[in-house]
Amino acid sequence: MAFETPLALLALVSVIPLIILYLLRPKPLLVRIPSVMFLMQVEEKKRFFTSITKLIKDPLFLIQLLVLILLALAAAAPYITTNEPLSDEHTVLVMDVSASMQTGNRFQEAISKAEEYVSKENSIVLAHNIPVTLLEEQDATTTQAALSSLRPGATVADISAAMGTGMRILSQDGGRLIVISDFTNWEGEDPVSAKNLAESYGLKVEFIRIGNSAADNIGIIQGRLETTQSGYTYNCVIKNYGSNDQNVPLEITTTDGESVTKNIDLPVKAMATQQFILQNLSTGVTTIKINRDDSLPADNTAYVSIPRVSNKRVLFVSEQPLLPSMTSVSLMPGIDTTSANGVPQDLARFSVVVVAKANQSLSSGEISVLSSYINGGGKVIFIASDSLAAQGADLELQKLLPVRTSSITETQKGLQMKVNQSTRLTDDLALDEIAVYKYLNATPRLGTTTLITSDKDTPMLAFGTVGEGTVVYLGFSDQLGEGAWNNFHNLPDFPVFWFKLAGWLGGSGDISEYNLKTGAVSTLAKEQQITTPGGTELTKRVLYSSAGLYEVAGRTIAVNLYNDKESDTTIDASDVIERTSLKDEPSVVRATTYESKKYLDTIMIALVLLLVILELYIIKKRGEL
Repeated sequence: MAFETPLALLALVSVIPLIILYLLRPKPLLVRIPSVMFLMQVEEKKRFFTSITKLIKDPLFLIQLLVLILLALAAAAPYITTNEPLSDEHTVLVMDVSASMQTGNRFQEAISKAEEYVSKENSIVLAHNIPVTLLEEQDATTTQAALSSLRPGATVADISAAMGTGMRILSQDGGRLIVISDFTNWEGEDPVSAKNLAESYGLKVEFIRIGNSAADNIGIIQGRLETTQSGYTYNCVIKNYGSNDQNVPLEITTTDGESVTKNIDLPVKAMATQQFILQNLSTGVTTIKINRDDSLPADNTAYVSIPRVSNKRVLFVSEQPLLPSMTSVSLMPGIDTTSANGVPQDLARFSVVVVAKANQSLSSGEISVLSSYINGGGKVIFIASDSLAAQGADLELQKLLPVRTSSITETQKGLQMKVNQSTRLTDDLALDEIAVYKYLNATPRLGTTTLITSDKDTPMLAFGTVGEGTVVYLGFSDQLGEGAWNNFHNLPDFPVFWFKLAGWLGGSGDISEYNLKTGAVSTLAKEQQITTPGGTELTKRVLYSSAGLYEVAGRTIAVNLYNDKESDTTIDASDVIERTSLKDEPSVVRATTYESKKYLDTIMIALVLLLVILELYIIKKRGEL
């Protein structure tokens, strides 16, 4: 027997005062009682206890001694270790919710199969392109209800990643992993390799293949927006997966205040593709719909969102006349830039304010104006400089920043940058080419989202909310000359980054930010309500798992499947099941048992309660209670 907290055994010294107390207890006095009747009654009670007192002189002492010992042992948390077999009662259901599972009745079949494997304890992991744990360690009733509410999405499933999530859930006590999928397409590692790995850890894994028969389908597998002098052009590719030529009816609806619909027929040969082009698209939402029923509805409709463009005004507050960041933003269409040496009293006309003061600190009045602007819903970017260091920054200014700044550090070797959280702001950004030789030490505040950090975990790009507004901290100072902090402003990624940043904060941005593929993820400045094709959600992180229109932070975002393999309903996935049976026996790297601690403190406390009850009973029998 071992103890979790052995120091608690020091409580055993409490038995010493008890022993001393009983040793020093005065002896009972002999008193003469003339009443014969009373003596007869006492004699009868004495006979009752004679057999006990012969065996134990004072049972109360022994009871109290045991109580103290048991309490001390219970406080030390005693336990014994046993080797327990891995349990089969916990079942993890990995459900493929990709677009191909919408084919015919595949998903209904998957739900029926999953219900057959529901056990006493269950978890459900959804295989999107990012695994989502729907529920964990729930009973059969809760699991059945969750399965009945499931709907397939329109992403590509990363089955191996979802299996990895299931393995982590079962890592302690073991169980079985049930993977239900059509196995026609996936992202990431081969599911068979993931199965071999799981089995090598002593887990039972079973693949359930859904949808054994091929089905005909016609779908929109590609869509590309191009900018021309006259507007936007949409290139659409439609593919016929059937064995017969088809005349595909298309319904095109444009919504920009009023809804306008036109219909055309597009001939598409068997097992071939056909391009379709829409020119001079107007602002608003354009919907291209294949107006016929087939086996997969997820790729029958394409959505195009073009925002209404209005000029945005960006203010740069700096004592330097021409900053690289200002030059980059001034070249963007639809954005008017203004520079000022100080913060003007009226900021309402500006969409974004960039504070890039190199050495001059902001006055208390300027900080007050910025605070009112931000709390009212304004967007401000603070670029790292000497004026933001702890010794130079006002306390009220520090409260506005999403990070806590301290001192400035110089390094000859240069810092390496890394993506802390991937978003469209960090996509395609060559961080390995950025050399940082001077930086402002900082730590993120509670609620701050950090996108880029240094190899020393110093935040270099972070944002948060203050009131109704958004504040961005950029650790890449764009000062020029010999005092330059880094080389970011010399790289071709610099203007692209500022284009994305200004567009994101200003509410316009690149057209690609309004037209996404399923599986994309975006992070919001704060938790807010969004509208998805399935309803409304309150979230800070948006997973675009379904095709359709999303309303996010005042933007209408079109999300489409655009995946040839997901749309191919003729793929035969029988080879996946065959490969699982042809594999060699895995080498088990985990035993079929695990070491478990059985704690005894509860048993000891129960014994203490029984002893206390026994003590009270004896005292009452003696007439002392």
